[in-house]
Amino acid sequence: MSTLRMIAVGSLLHAKHLSRSSLEITIAMLVPLVQATLAVYLFRAGGEPHRLLEAAVGAGLMGVWSSVLFGSGGAIQNQRWQGTLEMIMLAPRPPALVILPITLATALTGTYAMVATLLWGRLLYGIPLDFAHPLAFAVAVPGCILSLGMFGLLLAATFVLMRNANALANTLEYPIWLLSGMLVPITVLPGWTTPLAAVLPTTWGARAVREAATGSGPVWPALAICLAISTVCLLLGAVAMTHVERRARTAATLALA
Repeated sequence: MSTLRMIAVGSLLHAKHLSRSSLEITIAMLVPLVQATLAVYLFRAGGEPHRLLEAAVGAGLMGVWSSVLFGSGGAIQNQRWQGTLEMIMLAPRPPALVILPITLATALTGTYAMVATLLWGRLLYGIPLDFAHPLAFAVAVPGCILSLGMFGLLLAATFVLMRNANALANTLEYPIWLLSGMLVPITVLPGWTTPLAAVLPTTWGARAVREAATGSGPVWPALAICLAISTVCLLLGAVAMTHVERRARTAATLALA
């Protein structure tokens, strides 16, 4: 219970910290609206107005993914710039448990992206919010966000070895949401991308949310696979974080990595 309380309090603290950044707020507010607008016009131009709800949901997922990716990529870097990274690593807890609340906080702030794109589509373009399975949708969205937060820990552990994590984050944003089928169906992509998409938790999370919204398939199996893959990512991230921390301590390069 103490561990769960630490994660909950830490996530709330870092979410409040993110809310104090004018840059973070501006990007979080504007980018999802731009993505939602582009998605709506893309589907209209393609002669598929019946899929506008799917476009709004996909744009929301893109916003959540962007928030997690850049938040996780900058988690370690921001702590390093603020001079608090050493204190985090000296905490009497495994480093993964200290970093996990940061990645969960970025996922929580990404919740706005989903809400904003749906309201934007409804108010500006008149998209009816007729979810095929409203209850399943209400469960699938938080489940997807939680899984992306756990996936973010693995990203944070990977990015800790880089001086500029955002350089890698910039290259991962669009390929991942494309491979995950957040906006474009995976079936239209080349066949060699299918195995890559199958191992990404974002693929199954996006499928669960989309199926809950449109009723195109069973929601719970996709959500279960999403959470299972994210749990594996969480464990791998914990192992990687511990290895990186020990390596940095041995070389005395924690603040310089």
